[in-house]
Amino acid sequence: MPLPLATRAPAKINLTLHVLGRRADGYHDLESLVAFAGTGDDLRLEPGRTLALDVRGPTAPLAGSDSDNLVLKAARLLAERVEGLKVGTFHLVKRLPVAAGIGGGSSDAAAALRLLARLNGLSLTHPALREAARLTGADVPVCLEPRARMMRGAGEEIGPPLGLPRLFAVLVNPRVPVETPAVFRALGLRPGEALPGARHPAVAGLSANALVGVLQEGRNDLEAPARALQPLIGEALGLLRDTPGCRLARMSGSGATAFGLYGDAATAAEAGRRLSKLRPGWWVRATSLR
Repeated sequence: MPLPLATRAPAKINLTLHVLGRRADGYHDLESLVAFAGTGDDLRLEPGRTLALDVRGPTAPLAGSDSDNLVLKAARLLAERVEGLKVGTFHLVKRLPVAAGIGGGSSDAAAALRLLARLNGLSLTHPALREAARLTGADVPVCLEPRARMMRGAGEEIGPPLGLPRLFAVLVNPRVPVETPAVFRALGLRPGEALPGARHPAVAGLSANALVGVLQEGRNDLEAPARALQPLIGEALGLLRDTPGCRLARMSGSGATAFGLYGDAATAAEAGRRLSKLRPGWWVRATSLR
């Protein structure tokens, strides 16, 4: 019997998220620098005759039923496009908080597509794989090959890997879900309306120190509406900014996860320990981003 296949589904962090405006079709045009964390979910595929999913782990109860889990959605979309696709049972260890602005479900779906591609001898650039990723969700394409990139449009324009230096971070989620559609509604842009603001600064070829300086010029345009919907985001950002050595604190995606950036791993780890003591019920992880 073939050995199971396994991969990590890392958290996706929006280091910046600029909303340029709302298109006539209702979608929002974005510019976002995306990086991936060392922490994430784990996914294993045990080849078999039928498609199935087993979910375990600390946040498994919040991961949704089989009918709406993005792992199965992505797999079914690929099976519709590849005749005779080999499948099996996915075993998901869910550690990331859900509806948290760090692409947990999208990263899980992308991991499922990577494993199916490996099992079936498909490249990650195969048109059917790319189409299945796009149809599964806006963040799934950028998670297929989890490396730092610029993401534009409504998520469909994925830039080349950027080779960013490693950044040391603490991720904080107050364990409250924030629904992305509600945040965009709170932003309040009408179709065809632009949002003023500077375009995204260039980030390629920078040292870690210079990169953090450039990121400080960026922003997350969803932070203000998300904070209005969920004030605990503001509390998380304030606690991060108060930790020694924090160079930047910002919300990721549409929230409620915030991140802080630090100069080295030891400083980030100490900040993580401090925050865990201050808010023992929150999800706090010291990690690195690339």
